[in-house]
Amino acid sequence: MRRSPADRSGRAAGGTPPRPRAGQPEQLGFAGMPERLFVCTPSKLGAYADCPRRYRYSYVDRPAPPKGPPWAHNSLGASVHTALKNWYAIPVDRRHPQALAALLKGTWVRDGYRDDEQERAAFRRALSWLEGYVDTLDPADEPVGVERTVAAKTAVLALNGRADRIDSRPGPDGPELVIVDYKTGRAGLDADDARGSQALALYAYAAERVFRRPCRRVELHHLPTGTVAAHEHTPESLARQVDRAEQTARDIMAAERSVADGAGPDAAFPTLPGTHCGWCDFRRICPDGARAPGQEPWAAVERTLAATPRD
Repeated sequence: MRRSPADRSGRAAGGTPPRPRAGQPEQLGFAGMPERLFVCTPSKLGAYADCPRRYRYSYVDRPAPPKGPPWAHNSLGASVHTALKNWYAIPVDRRHPQALAALLKGTWVRDGYRDDEQERAAFRRALSWLEGYVDTLDPADEPVGVERTVAAKTAVLALNGRADRIDSRPGPDGPELVIVDYKTGRAGLDADDARGSQALALYAYAAERVFRRPCRRVELHHLPTGTVAAHEHTPESLARQVDRAEQTARDIMAAERSVADGAGPDAAFPTLPGTHCGWCDFRRICPDGARAPGQEPWAAVERTLAATPRD
């Protein structure tokens, strides 16, 4: 496919000292006390894994540095997700494809598009995706959760996240939960994408603990093509994903401690340059990101419209 730098040792990238974080008094430690848990979402962990510098800009520096303009593909994805959420919120007897035009219009986000023509084309295409998708659903089949927040704690993490949908389906030993994630971006998603998604695995891990029912299957539903990429986790594979998340959290906490102890924030939160720099909200204020070719806010939508079937 959702979304400066201040130096804790005294200076920001533009040369101005950062403000201290409000409402976060220093915690006094005592011998034998457990280490505080790292409060996070899957997207927060993913931001650090993608680029520690982007994580710093998003979650550490205060005041937060300005972002670039809004992305049309984020607007499109948010509009589609909210329309599907609202589709499940209406009475069962009204859950039919004809209801979607009003739902999508009511949730439509206009930011980032090149012009009115591209926006209208995106709306028509999104509506056709939604109509095709809900035509495959049983309107009477109530999910366990829609845009449902799930949470869990480990020895390191206080994890929470919002799953697009949580289904209940028959399993060999009774009902089991399934994590469903809607996708409106790139095509070609396959089982490896579902298997490798840390976010989906963490949702499954948390959902199993919230609902006290097995949750091992995760699915990526690609609305533009009507395809589903799925993976069946095992307890061991979920544990490996949790271990990875915990290690990322330890790395983040170590970086924050090093800055608090006087290390330079650029060294503690280095960049990981790549093609993704062109899509970064902070490209224009990041020395490495600024060297990457920038993408227009509407570029991803333009490619999506060209690559998926026309209405």
